Amino acid sequence: MFQGSIPALITPFRGGTLDERAFQALVDWQITEGSRGVVACGTTGESATLSFEEHVRVVELCVEAAAGRAPVIAGAGSNNTALAIELARAAKRARADAVLVVAPYYNRPSQDGLVAHFQAIGEAVEIPILAYNVPGRTVVDISVETMARIASLPNVIGAKDASGDMSRVARHRALCGEKFAQLSGDDGSALGFNANGGVGCISVTANVAPKLCAQMQEACARADYATARAIDAKLAALHRALFVEPSPAPTKYACSLLGKCSDDVRLPILVCSDAAKAQVRAAIAEAGFI
Repeated sequence: MFQGSIPALITPFRGGTLDERAFQALVDWQITEGSRGVVACGTTGESATLSFEEHVRVVELCVEAAAGRAPVIAGAGSNNTALAIELARAAKRARADAVLVVAPYYNRPSQDGLVAHFQAIGEAVEIPILAYNVPGRTVVDISVETMARIASLPNVIGAKDASGDMSRVARHRALCGEKFAQLSGDDGSALGFNANGGVGCISVTANVAPKLCAQMQEACARADYATARAIDAKLAALHRALFVEPSPAPTKYACSLLGKCSDDVRLPILVCSDAAKAQVRAAIAEAGFI
């Protein structure tokens, strides 16, 4: 169910408030361009600066706009297990298809604590769970062995891995099983991730280039790596430019150039500097969009 290009959607703002129309138009565009799913309220969606009510509203809007054409994965991560449970419950009420649960950040739990966190969420809410390992943001790393323990929990069906360790794909497959959906969390290495056995990418770049990202993933799925490499080469500068300054500011600026939304972000993220804007414009031009 979860494979291919799955954009980690930005959350458009205008004048400091949620731009509902722009968000739903973005969801529709992503799906019509070939995205195989969408993530609402992930890191790229500035979930850390959304109120609980805004978070729930974004998921509801996403489900409504997707209209069953592609699965909706709702971010439900928190370093507070009780809050993560409430977010997962809200996602289920909104009819999301799954939740993305990041390893608890800041608290630095033990590996046993990580397992207990995912177990508590799974026991409280019957909804498919994707575990998200991104040690660069959370400080704590879900080890391969711990991921295998998490994968054995009834509701856990896959993982988004942004550890940067490509060797984990084969190790996860060996310990978690072939049916465990392994999704990359890094556009720049997504092709290599798939070559090692991954099945897709929860993508930042797909916000800007959904069709090309979908085509690259489709080429990987049919083992046409020559085509996948050619598409990825076209996107390489964009992969880099979208992180030249703290995300999602460059992505929002890129989407503003395409007429999808404003480039508004919430503090502590700042809008792109002029230098970053120039790099983003150049990358979009290289990809052939402007």
